[in-house]
Amino acid sequence: MKTEIKDTYKTIEDRGEGLYKEKGSKFISLAIPVLNEDDVKAAMDQLKKDYHDARHHCYAFCIGKDYSFFRFGDDGEPSGTAGRPIYNQILSKEVTNVLLVVIRYFGGTKLGASGLANAYKTAAREALENVNILQKQIQNFYEIVYDYPETSEVMKLAKDENINVISQDFEIKCKMTISVQKRYAEKIAGRFRANNKLEINYLKTE
Repeated sequence: MKTEIKDTYKTIEDRGEGLYKEKGSKFISLAIPVLNEDDVKAAMDQLKKDYHDARHHCYAFCIGKDYSFFRFGDDGEPSGTAGRPIYNQILSKEVTNVLLVVIRYFGGTKLGASGLANAYKTAAREALENVNILQKQIQNFYEIVYDYPETSEVMKLAKDENINVISQDFEIKCKMTISVQKRYAEKIAGRFRANNKLEINYLKTE
């Protein structure tokens, strides 16, 4: 059975905020675009300064186009009552490259485990409902190297396959940088490789 190549992912375009109140406690939520752990750390450090008087700064994040890298934390709340419910909202929206933080100002009344989980879940969901969610394609990037007389053939291939040409360099050895949607990448790269007068080099996937 052939496995379909997943070549799209969803992420957030901008910041979103939410607010939930329960028995005097205030839960402020923020959804923040991030690309790596450094972004996460910088955002968390800033939020802890901005909301330095809050009792808890609970969070979850997911990074990577394959949704493979994630973490969540309860920041002193009972285990499983904060970070996990926040992360579940990321899963629910199927987004990645996102940091979701819920900041709690304690109101003096304990909410119990189920009450806490509901509060963090609700606040987190509201932040994600206040952002624009984008679906993006994963692209493979290649460099095509060829002699100038092969230019017309290369251009014909690019036009036939509706390839996105990023840059061209017409020197003694010509070079063209292209991007191809991941699911079609092997097929299109194969067409270039079929011409032994061309050289195709994989650059990256993003």
